[in-house]
Amino acid sequence: MTNPNIYRTHLCGELRESHIGSKVRVAGWVESIRDHGGVMFLDIRDQYGVVQVVVHDDNMLADVNKECTVTVSGEVVKRDEDTINPKIETGMVEVTADTLTVLGKCLNVLPFEVQSSTDTKEDIRLKYRFLDLRNRKVHNNILLRSKVISFLRSKMTEMGFNEINTPILSASSPEGARDYLIPSRKHKGKFYALPQAPQIFKQLLMVSGFDRYFQIAPCFRDEDARADRSPRTQGQTVHQANFISLTLRWLLQLRRTFSQLRRKFCTAYSVSFPTRRFQSRLLQEYHMQTLC
Repeated sequence: MTNPNIYRTHLCGELRESHIGSKVRVAGWVESIRDHGGVMFLDIRDQYGVVQVVVHDDNMLADVNKECTVTVSGEVVKRDEDTINPKIETGMVEVTADTLTVLGKCLNVLPFEVQSSTDTKEDIRLKYRFLDLRNRKVHNNILLRSKVISFLRSKMTEMGFNEINTPILSASSPEGARDYLIPSRKHKGKFYALPQAPQIFKQLLMVSGFDRYFQIAPCFRDEDARADRSPRTQGQTVHQANFISLTLRWLLQLRRTFSQLRRKFCTAYSVSFPTRRFQSRLLQEYHMQTLC
């Protein structure tokens, strides 16, 4: 449920049969346009889902093309039996457009189709990242990461742990990878280094008397590509990872929490969590890698 405003009264993904007969306003991106001879169908997408909009007046679509942003007002009606789409949550209803306003114009020719952006070359995807992030799979991966981190934080807090963030700028340390250096503005000729690993901060916290904590520690490594860490590309690879360090050995024995996490967020094909390492009681510490 969203707070009504001038752009929308309902989210695209929340319209159901209970809304039939209601006057609503939705806003989002135009995912597709279909011409069925005098009747136009638009799929309007926001973060929460897709809803079909029926347009009987072609003049409404004079400035509308795929991926432009629109707001549409109209009545929610039930779809015909032969047009029901069980693949989406709003597949039983559609919105008959009374008014349609373009909020953000988009180019007629896009560098790639949003729905198939994952098949596009990476340099093009990064150049037009705002389009790539509209892809449902990419979008959901980022939301999934947010849910996983939220789940971990709540469980750790329930067990009496405190969250501690460690610095991004530090002194250079003799680690295995090469440092990324950042020049100091105030101290000419001197540099900060991006941390390669969270160990030094973890040790600092341990000897300072912090009993139960979990550490959000960004790491940056300038190292050659390796199959177990970096993308398999030639040459130097920028490697960035975020680690949640669980420093108490007895926490590894709380397998129920980890099982809940796997059931909630993982599928049979997930490879996001190194289960064997987590279940091993021989490890004194464990680092869970959380990558987008």
